Amino acid sequence: MLLNANFHHFPHSNLRHSQILKPKTFFTFTFHNTASIKDNPHLGFHNIPRKRALFVSSILPARSWWTFPDHREDDAVPAEPTAVIVAVRQMWQLVADQQFVAFLAIASLVVAALSEISIPSILAASIFSAQGGEATVFSKNALLLVLLWFTSGICSGLRSGCFGILNVTLVKRLRENLYTAILFQDISYFDKEKVGDLTSRLAADCQKLSHVIGNDLHLILRNTLQGTGAMINLLALSWPLALSALVICSILSAIFLVYGQYQRKAARLTQDFEACANEAAQESLSLIRIVRAYGTEKREFDRYNQWLQRLAFINSRESVANGFWSLSFSSLYRSTQIFAVLLGGMSVLNCCITTEQLTKYVLYCEWLIYATWRVTNNLSSLMQSIGASEKLFQLMSLLPSDQFLAKGVKLQRLMGKIQFVNVSFHYPSRLTMPVLENVTFSVEPNEVIAIVGLSGSGKSTLLNLLLRLYEPSSGQICIDGFPLEELDIRWLRQNIGYVAQVKLLKLQLILINSSDFFCFKQEPHLFHMDIKSNIKYGCPMDKKQEDIERAAKQAYAHDFISSLPDGYETLVDDNVLSGGQKQRIAIARALLRDPVILILDEPTSALDSESEHYIKEILCPLKDESKSRTIIILTHRLSTIEAADRIFAMEGGRIIEMGNHEELLLKDGLYAKLNRFQSDILT
Repeated sequence: MLLNANFHHFPHSNLRHSQILKPKTFFTFTFHNTASIKDNPHLGFHNIPRKRALFVSSILPARSWWTFPDHREDDAVPAEPTAVIVAVRQMWQLVADQQFVAFLAIASLVVAALSEISIPSILAASIFSAQGGEATVFSKNALLLVLLWFTSGICSGLRSGCFGILNVTLVKRLRENLYTAILFQDISYFDKEKVGDLTSRLAADCQKLSHVIGNDLHLILRNTLQGTGAMINLLALSWPLALSALVICSILSAIFLVYGQYQRKAARLTQDFEACANEAAQESLSLIRIVRAYGTEKREFDRYNQWLQRLAFINSRESVANGFWSLSFSSLYRSTQIFAVLLGGMSVLNCCITTEQLTKYVLYCEWLIYATWRVTNNLSSLMQSIGASEKLFQLMSLLPSDQFLAKGVKLQRLMGKIQFVNVSFHYPSRLTMPVLENVTFSVEPNEVIAIVGLSGSGKSTLLNLLLRLYEPSSGQICIDGFPLEELDIRWLRQNIGYVAQVKLLKLQLILINSSDFFCFKQEPHLFHMDIKSNIKYGCPMDKKQEDIERAAKQAYAHDFISSLPDGYETLVDDNVLSGGQKQRIAIARALLRDPVILILDEPTSALDSESEHYIKEILCPLKDESKSRTIIILTHRLSTIEAADRIFAMEGGRIIEMGNHEELLLKDGLYAKLNRFQSDILT
C-alpha cells in the first residue's frame, strides 16, 4: 500500500459565502495499491514532489494559504471597518465621567514610567562608582535606586488598579449601550437578526474588549513613554549608535503593520464564526425535543462542527502568523544586542565613548527594543479586539425605533373603538407577497369579535398591526378616531391585554395495526421568575396580592397555583407547569392589567375541555363594570367564539365573511365549512 498526499487550500476570498465556507482539511490522504499505480501513472510517487512544491509555494507570504474568506450572509450588511482611533475615542467617552480615576491612572503611569526609565543610567553609574572606589557616589546612587524602586512599585500598583476600574466601567457601559440599542429596534429587525448572534455580541464581543483600557491602552502609553525615554538617553550618549537601534525598531514596526492588519481580520472572522457556532448550538439545544424525536443529533453535530472547522482554519493561520511575528522579534532583538556590542566596542576602542557609556548604551538598547515589542504587541492586541468587535460598534450606532422617539397623544379616556381603513401589508423581506389587502372593518367599544380562517390568511398580522409591532404598507388604523401613529404607543400598550399564540403541530406516524400521535407545541413564554411576578409582569400599576389572586381566579389558575408547595412564590420552570397551566397564567397576566382592549390569540389551544369552559366565561365584557372592554379573539376552536358579537372569516389576506355564528352558518361559506370540518374531527 502506498500513500498519496493531496493538499488543499482555502478558496479565494472573492467567492460567495455559499461557495467558500465549506471546511477543508490541510491534508487528505488516499491509499492506493501498487497495481492501481501501474495502471494510472498520475498516482505514482513522481507526483508527490510536485504537490509538495505547490503546497510550499502556497504558504509563502501573500499566497493562497494565507487568504481569509469573506464571511457574509446573503442578506447581511457587512460590518464597516472601525478605525482604531475612532473606536478608542468611543470607548473613552463611555468612561468620561470617571475623570478623577482617569487622571490618577495617567499621573501614576507617568511617574512610574519616568522612575523606571531612570534606573538603567543610575544602575550603570552605581556599578562603575563602586569599581572606582567612590563610596559616597555609590551610596547616593544606591539610595536613589531604592527610592525609584519604591516609587515605581507604588505607582505601578495604583496605575493598575485605576485602569482596572476604568476597564470594568467600560465593559459595563458597553453592554448597557449595546443591549439598549438592540432592545429598542423595530420588530422587523429581529425578524432578520438571529438571537444567538446578538447574545454572542453581548457576551463574547464585549468580553473581547474587557482588557482594552486595563491592559492594552495603559501598557501602550507606559511603554511609549519608556521607549521615548530610552531613545532620548541613547541620543544623549551617541546619536550614531542610537540610529542603529532606531533602524531595527523601525523594521520591527513595519513588520507589525502587516501582521496587525492580518490579525485584525482574523479576529473579526473568529468572532463571526463563534457567533454562528453559538447560534447553531442554541437553536439545536432549544429544540432538543424535536431533534431527539427526529433522530437528527448527528446532523446537528455536523452543523455545529462545520463552524468549529472554520474557526480552526482561521486560528491555525493566525497562529502561524504569530509564529513569524515572534521569529521576527527574536531575530531583531538578537541583532540589536550584536550591533550594540560591535558598534559600542568599536567606539570604546576608538575612545569615542567610555566603558560606562557603553554599558548604559547596551542597557537602553535592551529597554528600547523591549518597549517597541511591548507597544507593538499591545497594539496588536488592541487591533485584534477592535477588529473582533466591528459588529459591536455597528450595533451600538443603531438608532432607536421611531416609536420610542416620537411623543404621541395620550387620551383622557380610552373607549376601545378600533377602525381598519383600507389596510394593506407586506413584510419588508417579501415585498411581492402581500399578507393583507385593503382590509376595512370597525369594532365598537364593549364588543366581542372573533377572527377565524386558515393558517396564513392574515389573522395574526392584523393583531401585530394593532399592537403596532409593524407599520401598515398602506391604509390607516384608528383607535377612538385617532390614527395609531399619533398615539403614545407606550400608553396605548398599557391599556391592551395580550395573550400570545400557542401553536400546536401534530405529526401522525402510521405503524402496523396502530396509529401514534406525537404533539409538539410552542407554549406561552413565561419568564424564569415566580408565578406572582409573571402575572404582575408589565402591569403599569402596583397591584396587591388580592388583585393578583382575583385575576388568577378569572383565568381558572388560582386552584392549581395554590396547590403548589410555594403557591404564588413558585419559580416557573419547564418541569413544574404544564402547557395549559402556563397558558392560564398568561391569561391572568392580561386580565390583571384591566385592559380596555383585550387580545386573545388562540387562548384555549393548550387547555383541556374543563379549563376551556371556565375560560369562555371571561371572554365576554363584564357588564356590571362601568369600564368597557373590547375583546378580539383569534382561534381555531370555533366552539369558543359561538357567543361572539361578530365573527370575521379571513382568506388570502381579506375579510370575506362577517356576521354572528348563526348568520355565517346560514351563508354556508368559509365559516360554515370550517365549522363542519371541526365537527367531523370531534365526532
